[in-house]
Formats: sequence, C-alpha cells, structure tokens
Amino acid sequence: MKRIILLAGFVLALLAGYALARIFNGQNGNKKTDDGCTACQACETAAPSAVNPAEYQSPNPDQMQSVRDFLHKTGYYFIATADGDQPQVRPFGTAEIIEGKLYIQTGHVKNVAKQIAANPKVAICAYDGERWLRITATLVEDPRVEVKKAMLDANPGLRSMYDENDDNTAVYFLKDAKATFNSFTAAPVEVDF
Repeated sequence: MKRIILLAGFVLALLAGYALARIFNGQNGNKKTDDGCTACQACETAAPSAVNPAEYQSPNPDQMQSVRDFLHKTGYYFIATADGDQPQVRPFGTAEIIEGKLYIQTGHVKNVAKQIAANPKVAICAYDGERWLRITATLVEDPRVEVKKAMLDANPGLRSMYDENDDNTAVYFLKDAKATFNSFTAAPVEVDF
C-alpha cells in the first residue's frame, strides 16, 4: 500500500510539474515574446509585492488549518518550482502555521531556494491514499530569527542540519494560496488562504 501511495504522490507531482512547465513555456494559449517571455497576466503578477512578513495574515485561517492538517497527515508532499523553463519537483516535509501563516522550510544552499528566489510561484501536491491536495501559491521568505526558531522547534529533526542563527535556514510562507482537495468519490473542495 505504501508503494501505491508513493507512486500516486510521484505521479501527482509530475502532473503539477507538467502544468508549471506549460505555464512557463507559454503552452497555455498565450504567446511568447521575442525575448522568450510569455505575454500573459502571469507576467504582471510574477514578482511578489513587498510584503511585511510580521504584518501579513492569512485571510482564511480555518481553511489554512485544514491544509496544514492534511500535509501533516501525509507526512510529506511534493513541491514544484521552475528552473528556467524546466519544472523541478522534490519532496518536502515541513508545514507549520506560525503567526497566522503557513510556512515551509529549506536551505539557501539548495537549488530549490535559488529557484524560489528567481520565481516564487510554486505548486504543491500531497496524497493520503484516498484524497489528494493541490496547492498553488506565491512563497514569501521571512528572514526573522524567531520564525526560523519556531519552525525548527516544531521540527527538531532538522536541527542537525539547520539553526535559526545560520545563513542557510530559509523559511517561506504561502501567500495568495489556492488549494483543492480532490478524490475519486467526492466533488473537489476549494479553499483559499
């Protein structure tokens, strides 16, 4: 059963990566300009607006909690980023609500952090054996030590690799997130947070 769940999660992550590739390659009905940029509304919103992490709050904390609970239930999820015009997918395990925002964590030295810095729009996919969750969001890095500490305190197994006072630990919260819970037996449930 674990192999089926892992395989299903991997397939869903590949589909999320394929969708990102189509978006970033202009295969969504939009035209590419001569410089390779896709002429669409996504270009207007690709760069995140200046957000003060200390002041930002999720508009729907109850819906955000349901997403966090699902991610914890699965134990891991797959996150897709863009590396130029190539989608990249990898497993993640951290997802914590801190100060009214859903955070994930990685290291600045990793390629994923470099990809997020270049394009903070991501897709996330998780599967629990019956339902799957798909999320699109813009990640906003929060450099505050107290948030890094809270993330690492909630995930003590990461302390062997990360410390809130190092330059490597990177925490991001999900902004403008749209999540859809899906199954083969029920209608999709969409939540925004």
